[in-house]
Amino acid sequence: MYRPWKRRLFLGLFIVAVAALIILPAARLGNWLVVEDPLQSAPAVVVLGGHVPFRAMEAAAIYRQGWAHEVWLTRHAIQPEDIALNRLGIEAVSDDVYSQRVLEKLGVPHASIRVLDKRVQNTADEVRLIAEEMRGISANRIIIVTSKFHTRRVKAIWRVLNGDRIAAIVRFTPYDPSDPDHWWRDTGNAMAVSREVFGLMNAWAGFPMRSGRD
Repeated sequence: MYRPWKRRLFLGLFIVAVAALIILPAARLGNWLVVEDPLQSAPAVVVLGGHVPFRAMEAAAIYRQGWAHEVWLTRHAIQPEDIALNRLGIEAVSDDVYSQRVLEKLGVPHASIRVLDKRVQNTADEVRLIAEEMRGISANRIIIVTSKFHTRRVKAIWRVLNGDRIAAIVRFTPYDPSDPDHWWRDTGNAMAVSREVFGLMNAWAGFPMRSGRD
């Protein structure tokens, strides 16, 4: 029979062990979300919407290195905030406008930049649109640039929606200031990780929840 102090010691060690099992994997969660494929030549490199100007900066570098002939930009659907700004007489500037300026500033010719026509609401919409555009030019490989935490979800969504029929080379932008090693230390990183984990679960489950803008 344990003496009281031994019982308390055992309970304390048990709590520490359980906490370690929970905390240590969580500490590695940020790095687990970050994946990247080796670069291969493709007809285009696509800048997913968001995180201006970092994603466009990396796409410009990939273009200048000769890995792609064009840079594609996606356009998000008009949001209630955009409508409210327009009613106030204030022009709402979308991410693709800024990204195009960044690309041209970094040496990508205007003629090599293509803004995809259809507007998208979220990452799944972007993946569907990219695959549709690829089929239109009979391409079997594309390069996609996103942010660090977003890479695993992009690959998962691509696999769920497109399987292995066409290849997506997913790259993160090194200019992204996110900190995968210490993601729990500030609310911005923690919110991003939480959103990506929830988005992954939704993708793996076949999108049972309708996706809003992400």
